Order: sequence, then C-alpha cells, then structure tokens
Amino acid sequence: MDNLHLLKKIEQQYENNLPFVLYSYPEKENVNFILQKDAVWYDTESSFEEYFIFSPFDSKNKAICIPLAKSYHFETNYLKTNVEINEIETSDHVNDKKSYLKLVADAIQNIQSQKATKIVISRKKVVQLKEFNLLELIERMLNLYPKAFRYVWYHPSTGLWCGASPEVLLETDGDSFRTMALAGTQKNHHRKKVEWNLKEKNEQQVVVDSIQKSLKKITSNVTISNTYNHKAGSLIHLRTDISGTIKKAHTGLRAIMSLLHPTSAVCGLPKNYAKTYILEKENYKRDFYTGFLGFIDESKNNSRLFVNLRCMKIENTTANLYLGCGITKDSDPSKEWEETSHKSQTMLQVISSMI
Repeated sequence: MDNLHLLKKIEQQYENNLPFVLYSYPEKENVNFILQKDAVWYDTESSFEEYFIFSPFDSKNKAICIPLAKSYHFETNYLKTNVEINEIETSDHVNDKKSYLKLVADAIQNIQSQKATKIVISRKKVVQLKEFNLLELIERMLNLYPKAFRYVWYHPSTGLWCGASPEVLLETDGDSFRTMALAGTQKNHHRKKVEWNLKEKNEQQVVVDSIQKSLKKITSNVTISNTYNHKAGSLIHLRTDISGTIKKAHTGLRAIMSLLHPTSAVCGLPKNYAKTYILEKENYKRDFYTGFLGFIDESKNNSRLFVNLRCMKIENTTANLYLGCGITKDSDPSKEWEETSHKSQTMLQVISSMI
C-alpha cells in the first residue's frame, strides 16, 4: 500500500470519527499505522496483549488503548521531504504571562520552605489556525523531528493529539529495561561547547536519583551513563541513560509503569506533594500532556513508551500547546517563562503554514 493511499485512509478514518494512531520511532523512517475498526473506548483492563496505550498525567484517570486485535495495522516507509523552518512569532495574553510568573514564584516559595525539592509548572498556549490540514500536519510532524518519537493520535473520546517527544519513559525486552533522565533545557545556539549552570545540573541529578530510587526494589545490574547533551529540534537537554535487569520475570509492565510515572522530570519531588500541587494550582487540566504513550506487547513483556512532551491538542481550528519547566529553589520566573516560549517552537513549526 503506497503512502498516499495510507494517508487517505487516515483522513477517512478521521472524518468517520474512528480511532487511529500513526507513529515513528527516533532515527527511523518507518511509520506504523493502527486504525481501529470501531469507536469503542478500550482501556488497560481489556483482555488484549498487544496495544498502543495513551495514558494521562493523572493516573487516577484511565488510560485508553487501541488494540491490534480490533484494528488494521501497517508499517511503511515515509517519503522524506524538505520542510522549511523559520522562527514563529506568536503573542501571549499579558494575563497568561502574569499568571504563570505568579505560579512559578509560588512554587519557588514552597521549595525554599522545604515542602518540595522540585515542582514542574506548565501552561497551555492557545493558537488560532486559519485552517487545519491533517495530511500536512502529518507530513511536517514526520519530517521536522527525525530524532524524536513522532505521533498523531485520534480518538473521538480524546480528540486529536500529536507530538515529537525526546524522552523515553520505559523500554522493556523480556527482563531487561531502559529509561532515561532528561531535565535541563536550553535553546540550541549551535555552539561547539554548551554551558550548563548549577541549577540545571542539580535538576538533572535529582531526576537521575529519583528514577534510580523508584526502580531499586525491582531491578538489578543497573547501569547509569555519563550525562551528555541531547539535541531535540531547536532545544538541547541534559540526558542520562539508565538500564538494567528486572529482578522478577513476573513483575508486570503495569507495575513498572506505575513506579516510573510520573517521573520527577514532568512532576517533581516528592512525587505526591508535587503532583497534588500541580493538580490544585495549575490553571488548566493537563489531560494527556506529560502522560505517556507507546506500543505494548504484554505476552513478551515488551514495550516502547515515551513521555508525552512537545505535544499539542487540536480542536477544529484551535491548537493547544503544552509547555512546562522544572522549578527548583534556584529558578528565575522570567527565565522559566522564556524557556516555555522556546519549547513552543517545536509544535509551532508543525502548524506554521496554518497560522
């Protein structure tokens, strides 16, 4: 089946309000398509072994799945095309900025009073589109960010989401696992040497330590890499890879996922305090932003799951971009706002021709 025919099937699936997901792994030119045959909501309690999961930030809300057994599924190469990239200028409402700066300042105060070590504060940026073109969105998403996990997801119960995530939540292959800590962020100025300040280095170490502690009881032979620079679109992050062995072969994927999610990179520490703070104080619902998504084969204990970062939800001709920063005692509210603005460029590039 050629690419054009597949994309037309996706377009028809969308018009018929039927669930689908298409996704491509980092550094890969293959695209996986899963087209659900009905519009039923399937969750992780359903008796399916192979499925694509779309899980929200708040684990009190159920994850939704597209099971292979209820879908048509294909894998194909996509045609690479040259996509133009330009800095996109968009305005933010002055009250949005004031509200975010106030929330960050409040988080810093809580951290300085030792109620938390880190709290991730996010915001939603609303962009109006002149028009929306699904096939153009798919083309730009796949071509702009080859080093990221790229996806476009639709379900009538969740709406249309898409993203280009640089962060692995969990990869398992039998009893082996791999994850990463990805915390520090700065704009990519294409310099030979990238300088990181103490705040960013400390924030990265907090995430590494938190992941290691979370998995300590169920893993062994853990290897932690040196921290290095990871380029993601117009941004650079600090990255540390963590891998090892799952102690008990019967330790299910769901148990590991619940230990990791949400990581301190998207929530904070202590996890329960930071999560409660986020749910109570942020002026919107994250829904699936900073949740996770990916393919699971429970029969083989195999998974490739990514944190839902650099993402957006599109409703008719409105694009909702989700942007966040890790706040510590050394944070500066105005710099954190600036960081969220840099992060907005990732999805703004995808919809640039529609603005």
